[in-house]
Amino acid sequence: MSLPIKAGIERVPGGMMLVPLLLGAVINTAHSGTGEYFGSFTGALFSGSLTILAVFYVCMGATIDVRTTPYILRKGGALLATKAAVAIIVGVVLGHFIGETPVDGGAFAGISTLAVVAALNDTNGGLYMALMGQFGRSKDAAAYSLMSLESGPFLTMVTLGVAGLSAFPWQTMLGAIMPLLVGMILGNLDPQMRKFLAPAVPVCIPFFGFALGTGIDLGTVWTAGLLGIGLGLFVLVVSGSTLFAADRLVGGNGLAGLAAASTAGNAAAVPALVAAANPAYEEAAAEATVLVAASVVVTSLLVPVITLAYYKRLQRRDPDATAPDPAAVEAGEQPPVARNAQADAETDAETDAETDVRHAARGRRP
Repeated sequence: MSLPIKAGIERVPGGMMLVPLLLGAVINTAHSGTGEYFGSFTGALFSGSLTILAVFYVCMGATIDVRTTPYILRKGGALLATKAAVAIIVGVVLGHFIGETPVDGGAFAGISTLAVVAALNDTNGGLYMALMGQFGRSKDAAAYSLMSLESGPFLTMVTLGVAGLSAFPWQTMLGAIMPLLVGMILGNLDPQMRKFLAPAVPVCIPFFGFALGTGIDLGTVWTAGLLGIGLGLFVLVVSGSTLFAADRLVGGNGLAGLAAASTAGNAAAVPALVAAANPAYEEAAAEATVLVAASVVVTSLLVPVITLAYYKRLQRRDPDATAPDPAAVEAGEQPPVARNAQADAETDAETDAETDVRHAARGRRP
């Protein structure tokens, strides 16, 4: 007897991050000293998020290929620069009114500059590449190799510093990006190291998700529920509109920009990492983690719907604009409309064949 545990978890948007995070939060809410009670390796699972994330970023860095084509450099660079610029602008505005601490009252109680910047800075790479692959845009999917530089706390630290909030020492900034750089060096010097390290990226996600969850009290989730949904919608609208414009400016049709308007599951780890680097953000970190996790769910649900709707609109207006890349065609990839048309044609052909057989059978009857 086997249970489809993995398939069940993956039905939840960002499930490999969010389900273990929720499990950790349930355990922490029921008994906050569980990790200390058991100690040893079990205790390490409850408190080892930073170590697991360090391994995660080394493996993630190994997947980044510095030998990108001009198209990938232009598309990925435009989307990466746009996300960073938007986060900086929003960070400057919110930093002026809120500062480092979260709002302590009213409808926006719990929101912080840290939460909003962390939600804006990191794209859900798996979702982006899946959408681009679905539409036969293999070169656009490959642009994430450059966009993945946004992973981790480094870009959020830079944004908070530029926004005029509590800055970070240069050693801390370098330490935040060093695991990613080490992974990049290893992966680009030796393709076998990339092949060895890359599969560990998804493996690490549920473990640091659980460890982060053990620092969350579910009592704060109820108060942050609607606010988290609002944050997700804010990320979708602000990121979606600006990335759409950036994609069009570099010669794209806007699909890649819309597909990148999401929050990555591992972005929920950023508030804790930032707070570990600078105690000024400790007060905001716990609620920021919950808010960013909510943004992950909201954007993971809505981005595919909006991207597909825009794709169908492009298909109606100009089918040539949505033609798949030659490489995707050679690989057998087809956009959803083409796949549906092919499936309809195959069904019609099968129906016609069955009709011919029936007619032939009737013709042979006495």
